[in-house]
Amino acid sequence: MDDHTTDQTRKPRADAVRNRERVLEAAKAVFNAGGPEASLEAVAKRAGVGIGTLYRHFPTREDLFEAVYRREVEQLSELAEQLKNASDPVDALRRWLRSGVEFVATKKGMVATLALAVQSGSELHAFSFERLTKAIGSLLDRAAAAGAMRADVSPEDLLRAFFGMCYMHDQPGWQSSVLRMLDVFVDGLRVQPAMKAKVRASAKPAKPAAKRKR
Repeated sequence: MDDHTTDQTRKPRADAVRNRERVLEAAKAVFNAGGPEASLEAVAKRAGVGIGTLYRHFPTREDLFEAVYRREVEQLSELAEQLKNASDPVDALRRWLRSGVEFVATKKGMVATLALAVQSGSELHAFSFERLTKAIGSLLDRAAAAGAMRADVSPEDLLRAFFGMCYMHDQPGWQSSVLRMLDVFVDGLRVQPAMKAKVRASAKPAKPAAKRKR
């Protein structure tokens, strides 16, 4: 097989990958906006592809929703890895949680169709729970190890609180409200100066008792 033929066989695969990524990125934006305009036709139009191309990659609406969901989870996992070396571990956790709000917004836009796929016990539920717990746990552990955040909060506790804040708000503009609450919540988890002094004092070895003069 000559080089020209090889290029011809490889190019469609590269185009297909690019088209798939364009569809996923467009779907994220469309589902994030939600509402009656969040249709597959709107996704195809935003991606700049025909509806037939969309269906070749994602034969059903559920296939597309699940692919978007998995991609969002993977991106949050990658973000946690990038933030692990940030100079301020508390700010790193805050930035991750703020990015998580966008993930929830996308998920809300497709919640009706995705509900069965992410029900407790499903493979997709296990996939997301494992990765999100690991991601937030790595940032939480680093902040606690630095003495900047309480060490008695588990990744599961933090995720439950986070999703609780997101899903108790359904009115337009809910993201802004949640972001404000997140700032208050994260600041509340900080180890306060008095607590830091107490922790440092308890970590110091006890001084030997002074010998009495005879």
